[in-house]
Amino acid sequence: MSRLVFLGPPGVGKGTQAAGLAQELGIPHISTGAILREALEQGTTTGLEAKKFMDAGELVPDSVVLQLVRDRLSQDDARSGWLLDGYPRNLEQGQALQGLLDEMGESLEHVIYFECAESELVRRLSGRRTCKTCGATFHVEYAPIPEKGQCEAGGECDIHQRSDDAEEAILNRLSVYQRETGPLVEHYKGQDQLVILDGAAPIEEVGTALRTALNQAG
Repeated sequence: MSRLVFLGPPGVGKGTQAAGLAQELGIPHISTGAILREALEQGTTTGLEAKKFMDAGELVPDSVVLQLVRDRLSQDDARSGWLLDGYPRNLEQGQALQGLLDEMGESLEHVIYFECAESELVRRLSGRRTCKTCGATFHVEYAPIPEKGQCEAGGECDIHQRSDDAEEAILNRLSVYQRETGPLVEHYKGQDQLVILDGAAPIEEVGTALRTALNQAG
């Protein structure tokens, strides 16, 4: 049974690795963004509670996020394991998650931390471009912008760089992430639960290293 947490800064590629591994293991790939959207679409009690804060332009409180996680981990497909992607984000959320797992009689097996130099993360994130018309996402290096007439909505893509993909905004996001998550990473390291991988390596190499590390960790 696999109960895993994936941590790593924006742009490190943990979502791609999480999706592939979860499918391979036959367990749900759970991110807070996805379960929030699902709860809103289904109109669940927790989803409606979260919507109150979102409609007011406020962040969804940790207590509500934890309830979203509780609801998701209680579903049938999570009985054989799960992979949490990007949650917990800070030490307080980590402690709350541990309390939840103790209550559910479950245990966290491994925490995978994808590390990467800030300069590489900035290069990856600042290269992202989006079509204002169809919403498609491209990258100046990895997913080249299409030629004229290839917009999914018809005609030519109206390409722009989102404000949060500008270098200054990226550096701020990375600073906030490291400030919030640094203590959490150290906590899991002290618990001998942390597996550190090089997120700067090519996708295939990261995937191989991930599976090797998990096999060795048992």
